[in-house]
Amino acid sequence: MKNPNPPEFIVLYRCKIKPGMEDQFIEGWSQGTALFREMGSLGSRLHRGSDELWYGYAQWPSAEARSDAFGRSLNSPWFAMMHEAIEMSLPEIILEPISDFLVLPIAAN
Repeated sequence: MKNPNPPEFIVLYRCKIKPGMEDQFIEGWSQGTALFREMGSLGSRLHRGSDELWYGYAQWPSAEARSDAFGRSLNSPWFAMMHEAIEMSLPEIILEPISDFLVLPIAAN
């Protein structure tokens, strides 16, 4: 069944991580996502591609919510931890949700 309320603002991040700093990047991404969820984010996903790039996918209720959250967190330790691990970043891509059929797993108790 199609999601009747898809997020309004989605961002795709792409980067290459310095060798040996993958765990640091994952920890920074995870801490950042936790903080952003407290600020209204709809969560994120992080993937490692077969092309050696890392892909992050974040969902927000609006562009304004994302902008506000980023403005309040740029000096956070997790942000520095994550960015120290990045060797190269590509421009972020804003995605327009068209059709959302993603099924989220049910959490085990």
